[in-house]
Amino acid sequence: MEKEILIFGHKNPDTDSICSAMVKERLNKKNGYDSSVAVRLGNINKETQYVLNYLNLEAPELKEEVAEGQKVIMVDHNEFNQSIKGIEKAKILGVVDHHRIANFETSDPLYYTARPYGCTSTILFQDFKGKGIEINREEAILMASAIISDTLLLKSPTTTKHDEKALEELEKIAGIDIKEYGLEMLKAGTDLDDFTAKELINLDAKELDKNGIKFVIGQVNTVDIPSVLERQEELEKAIEEELKEKELALFVLAITDILNSNSEILVLGEKSSVVEKAFDKKLENNRAFLEGVVSRKKQLLPNIDKNI
Repeated sequence: MEKEILIFGHKNPDTDSICSAMVKERLNKKNGYDSSVAVRLGNINKETQYVLNYLNLEAPELKEEVAEGQKVIMVDHNEFNQSIKGIEKAKILGVVDHHRIANFETSDPLYYTARPYGCTSTILFQDFKGKGIEINREEAILMASAIISDTLLLKSPTTTKHDEKALEELEKIAGIDIKEYGLEMLKAGTDLDDFTAKELINLDAKELDKNGIKFVIGQVNTVDIPSVLERQEELEKAIEEELKEKELALFVLAITDILNSNSEILVLGEKSSVVEKAFDKKLENNRAFLEGVVSRKKQLLPNIDKNI
């Protein structure tokens, strides 16, 4: 596959990572880059599977490693520790992202688009519009799904006017009731019953690095926090294994109530006190309740990052 341009989001992919890769492939092909291929760096979660089933689409192929010199485009991430094995030696042609820039460098110039929006697909929507390229119904639903997921139906504090405008226009193209569709999609992602503890903590986990201190912030969406915490003992055991296996100083699992916009965090690791300082909360039984906190990018990571 060396001649192809591989397009992918981060490991432990969420809906934006998958949908943005698929949409970027389509946008590239409409611009004449026919060798572009979307791939994924992990299993499809239930929320994303709902989208693919709705559109009767296959998931992108799973890719675990790239060869030296492989041409790639990164979407929805830029940090190498969140990316594919071998990324350091790949030829990175471009990045489309809406996160902080960290742990990233290239030997050659590249196309880099980073905007402080709620979703990568909002940036891609603007790329379609800016180039005067028509968006079809399938592409509209893929992008709308990503925006719904990342902004929790525009309720997340990461939401911007750009996300709102994009979703409004995409709803018209898609010809669906976005609120009705979005609630069903988000609800599908809260079905956690058949996941093992290890799968659950890694469902949407991002590995981060601050001055050589490695830590993970994971997140699971639910409509019933207590039901998830019934599994606290096995979740803690799985987290302890991750701490040891990956030599992490901290693991934060945010269990987020998408209906009431709150989170309960489960915190383990030698740097647990960092979280207490970051949120001015005393951990009790390795847990703390964070009212109004739903966003890893805007609420969890910045506070933890500046205190670690």
